[in-house]
Amino acid sequence: MKKVKLLLLIPALWTSLFDITITTVHQPKEYWNGNLKKANEGNPIGAIFMENHVYGLFFISIIWILIIGLLGYYLPRKVSRIFLLFCIIAHSFGASSWLSNIYGFWVAMIFILFNSMLYFIIEDKAYSAKIA
Repeated sequence: MKKVKLLLLIPALWTSLFDITITTVHQPKEYWNGNLKKANEGNPIGAIFMENHVYGLFFISIIWILIIGLLGYYLPRKVSRIFLLFCIIAHSFGASSWLSNIYGFWVAMIFILFNSMLYFIIEDKAYSAKIA
């Protein structure tokens, strides 16, 4: 049961980490050189952290990854499924804004399709075995 609950976290954590990584990689050089006003982040909470410290993105990201893990693991099954799906959708949206602008529409669509398939495959295995 515990291993299955951990397995169910993978799609949300993967999508979140991808979004965080692409956000980090595509910040302008001026931002990393200390000009915090050059932070490029659509999430208002993330933007506040980034505009206050060059490592703000990492700080809020660590907190968010912990929240995903804890809530995804400890919430009741139905609520956890909704929360984890929300995380996948939200971070797919965030990452695809970078992907579509830099790499094109189809790369963003493939990313969203991959995340959807990953969620479904893991959910299907967990719940068809009636162990989650």
